[in-house]
Amino acid sequence: MTQNPFPAYKTVSVEKLIPYARNSRTHSDAQVAKIAASIKEFGFLNPIIADGENGIIAGHGRVMAAQKLGLETLPVIEASHLTEAQRKAYVIADNRLALDAGWDNDLLKIELQDLEADGFDLSLTGFELGELSDLFAGIDPDEPKAEELSENYSRKIEAPIYEITGDCPPISAMYDDNKTKALKADIDKSDLPQDIADFLRVAADRHTVFNFRNIAEFYAHADESTQDLMERSALVIIDFDKAIEEGFVKLAEGMMDQVRNIKADKNAT
Repeated sequence: MTQNPFPAYKTVSVEKLIPYARNSRTHSDAQVAKIAASIKEFGFLNPIIADGENGIIAGHGRVMAAQKLGLETLPVIEASHLTEAQRKAYVIADNRLALDAGWDNDLLKIELQDLEADGFDLSLTGFELGELSDLFAGIDPDEPKAEELSENYSRKIEAPIYEITGDCPPISAMYDDNKTKALKADIDKSDLPQDIADFLRVAADRHTVFNFRNIAEFYAHADESTQDLMERSALVIIDFDKAIEEGFVKLAEGMMDQVRNIKADKNAT
């Protein structure tokens, strides 16, 4: 059967798109959140593939992300030329074929380094923090990952040296808590029971964004007792694996350099 290389393209209301009831590919909340973040950053660049009657063949995760973002219409490619058997097969093939692709880790690291140098949020590439740390540390895939390490954090590394490079930044330059304050204000105005409100106020602190470059500079200027408290708060990296495991850090450019230096030192010995 001769296939149509250029199926019809149109825009369809999100609410009219029908998921395939027997779709064997699952989409976790975390993955959908990643897709939504990607759409928000780059736009909706990958159209949905439908069967000619608004039945989704490929793009279930993208539709879920679009719903999360409140999008009303989506670009759709109408693959009405496919037979029923072909549609069923493509639902599987669209997901499975991508899994056979690999990575050239050297080229991938170069691209990620360039993005980091431009100040781009590497989480929008889809990689987890642990995956990025492993990539830049050159860790073998067969080695235990951070979450598999024993509680003594045996892969302890020598503490990085924090040197003064400029003026000590003000406290306000080390974090942004505007979203946290706004959320807590809404909690304070609510009629929630006290214990629930207290819990939500604590949770709201997760929205505080830290500037680790300024934190490192502040640490270099701080006295010994302040430095100790910053280390215990995981604002600076002393035990790399523990900080990664507890999710306290973001791979800023300086940290990437630190990881690469550690790897180079290990290779030299």
